[in-house]
Amino acid sequence: MDKTTALGIILGIGAVLLGAVLDQTRLESLLSLPAFFIVIGGTLGATIASNPTADVMRLPVLLRTALVEKATPANELVDLFVDLATRARKDGVLSLEADAARLPDAFLRKGLQLVVDGADEEIIRQVLEADIAATRERHRTGYTMFDTMGGFAPTLGILGAVLGLIHVLSQVDDPTKLAAGIAVAFVATLYGVGSANLIFFPLANKLRSRSEAEEQLRHLMLQGILAIQAGDNPRIVRDKLEVYLAPGKRSDSTAAASSAPRSMPATRTEAA
Repeated sequence: MDKTTALGIILGIGAVLLGAVLDQTRLESLLSLPAFFIVIGGTLGATIASNPTADVMRLPVLLRTALVEKATPANELVDLFVDLATRARKDGVLSLEADAARLPDAFLRKGLQLVVDGADEEIIRQVLEADIAATRERHRTGYTMFDTMGGFAPTLGILGAVLGLIHVLSQVDDPTKLAAGIAVAFVATLYGVGSANLIFFPLANKLRSRSEAEEQLRHLMLQGILAIQAGDNPRIVRDKLEVYLAPGKRSDSTAAASSAPRSMPATRTEAA
């Protein structure tokens, strides 16, 4: 479970409610079933009308993806490729066939199988880069739907407020209820703006960041697969792949090598 997503949404909604309480607003006055149906139902309807059926059916899966964290740490992938490279140099790439079949990640499984099958570097690169591009596009349609919902919700909130005002103004014969009716009418606007900025846009941003992180892992896998295909030394494989890691997670030799070029220009300038 990705605690940050749920915690952030709960914290945002809680802060709004706490502010309302501190402003001496009665929380029951913020509850309106008609406003909820207008905003949430209308937003879902507009989203369904705007997207293909297959994409809409993925909404529950996308929501679960935003809330559940299951990515493999990049440093574990580096260790995996170093181990595979060691075994490939010792026993040959054909010895990796059983390992490829057991790997849980389909992308990695496909890449290693291509190596075992004897595909050349260009074929492997083309196949895997096409896979990365297709995955990126599929993810884009997913988080774009939540962006779309975030755009529709405030507008539906305004629509709900207008409908509420029409109802209130049609009953001006009872002025004592006018102020309360207007307040209730604007609850729909609160629902629309609140759901967009506290739920829909954050979920879209979370899915977008997950997509970018997964693409980065895919590029790491691609370089590792090509390194195994080329028969690189395991130490070279680690050096190649650890450039995808944060400096604090790299091995000492890689971190030192990556920091060396930054100091060299200053040394040359002083010498000049």
